Formats: sequence, structure tokens, C-alpha cells
Amino acid sequence: MKVLANDGISKSGIHTLEKAGFTVITTHVAQEQLQNYINEHQIDVILVRSATNVRKDLIDNCPSLKIIGRGGVGMDNIDVDYARSKGLNVINTPAASSSSVAELVFAHLFGGVRYLYDSNREMPLEGDSRFKDLKKNYAKGLELRGKTIGIIGFGRIGREVAKIALGCGMKVIASDSHVGEADITLDFYDGQQVTLKIKTEPVSELIKHSDFITLHVPAQKDYVIGKEQIAQMKDGAAIINAARGGVIDEVALVEALDSGKLSFAGLDTFEEEPTPAIKVLMNSKISLTPHIGAATNEAQDRIGTELAEQIIAILEKV
Repeated sequence: MKVLANDGISKSGIHTLEKAGFTVITTHVAQEQLQNYINEHQIDVILVRSATNVRKDLIDNCPSLKIIGRGGVGMDNIDVDYARSKGLNVINTPAASSSSVAELVFAHLFGGVRYLYDSNREMPLEGDSRFKDLKKNYAKGLELRGKTIGIIGFGRIGREVAKIALGCGMKVIASDSHVGEADITLDFYDGQQVTLKIKTEPVSELIKHSDFITLHVPAQKDYVIGKEQIAQMKDGAAIINAARGGVIDEVALVEALDSGKLSFAGLDTFEEEPTPAIKVLMNSKISLTPHIGAATNEAQDRIGTELAEQIIAILEKV
């Protein structure tokens, strides 16, 4: 059987599949050529990340497909219900990248409160001529300890964010329409554990009390954070989005940054991927990464292996 990993797969995933007798193709096929390629090569399994879409037309016109796999959590680039109604298996790896995304959130947070997003731009340009001025500019940083972080979306990733936040001495509040409360367990080197229970509350309450807000929700029809929500936030609050583009109104975000209502933002996902708005990219108060939340070696190994194991388990039954 043939597996097309159109957006790539880790070596560990390839090894697991090949050991089970699968042929793994890692050639990236352009979206407009994908249907012909799948049919020409009789592909049984297509694996994607966020770059490739698997929509109704592809599902209807590629009868050899048996499994659609998404390396990661969100499956908004796949017509999941339709695929399943046609008898295809649709799989993903919801737990594999949680830690990596959570750590990226804190990379943006630590960089934000100490102005690293801006100082790393300015130091190469003026560090040799305006060192003392730059030192003064960046001398009013904040500590995360003792601050309140609001986590919107309290699934696997949101809970990993909570663990790091608690380890940093932060106060944690969370909101989730499907989760009333969750146990957060912190593991220590000597085998000891501490478990804390965190109850969720409405977004309308969370945004009023949070110094920092981070989003971990699927793609939405409407903004989760728009102009109205920003107006209710604390003055000087900050927002991190490592979830999906379109959950934050970027126009309202830029306006709030320019006015001083918000102190900074960290964005890993954008409304207009893969061509983010220039006003977002050029704003000096935004810490930017190109949708790399799950892009660590460890996460990709887990994703590849987990996808491979799911594929093998499904097709062994066929």
C-alpha cells in the first residue's frame, strides 16, 4: 500500500510504515495536481499538515483513498464529516504537539515582557552606536511571576500552557465551552506530583482579569477576540495566538497596539496565511513566528510515529 506524506513526515514515521510494508512517498504535490497524482499512483493514504487541503472534490474523485491523516490537531483543512460519510478513516495526532505549542507560547511571552521581539531587531542596527539609549528603552520589563494568564480553550494544549504557567508562579484562569474543570498535574524529578483543579469561566470574565491571554481553539466562523473584547481587557494586557488564524481580529489588534491599549502580541498564526498582512508583519509590538507551534524535532517524531501506528492498526483490519 502507498502513503503520500504530502506535507512531510518524520524519519521515525517513515521507518515505522516501511517496516510494516508500506511504500512512503514524501514528494510534495501541488494542490492543483494532487487529484491526478493520487489516481495515477493509486495512493491509499494521504497525510497532510496545514498546507494541503483535502476537500469534497478530492474525496469524490480519488477512489483509492482509504485514510486521510492530519499531522497535528486542527483538521479545518479537511472535510472530515464528508470523508467519514464516504467510508474513509480520518485521523490526527491531538496530543503529540501539545508541549511544543505550549513552549512556543512562553517563548513569545518571555520575549514580550522583556522586549526581545524589538531589541533583536534594533540591536544589530544600532547596538554599537546607541547602546545606552537602547538599554534605557528596554529597561522597564516585567516578570511573569505573580501575573494572571487567561487561557481560552482548555484542551490538551491549553492544559500544557497551564502547567508551564503554574511552574512560573503565574495565576491561571481558563475558559472552555466544553470543559467545566480540569485537573492539572505537575510532575517533579523525584517522582512527586502535585495536582491542581482549575475551573473554567466565561470568556467575558476571563478577559477582564487577565494580564496575558493565549488562545487554543479551533478555527471559528467569528472572531473570539475582536474590538469589543479588546476594549474590555486590562490596559497594557497582551495576547498570544498559536492556535488558528482568524480567531483574532488583526485590524483591531494592530489598532490596540498602536494606541497603547495592548502592550504587545505574539502571533504564530495569521488571518491571511501564507501571506500575512504587511501591517501585522511590520508592527514593532508584535512577536512573529511562521506557524511553527508543532515544529520541534520531538513533536514531529511523535506525530510521525503516532500517524504510522494508527495507519497500520486501521489497515491491518481491512
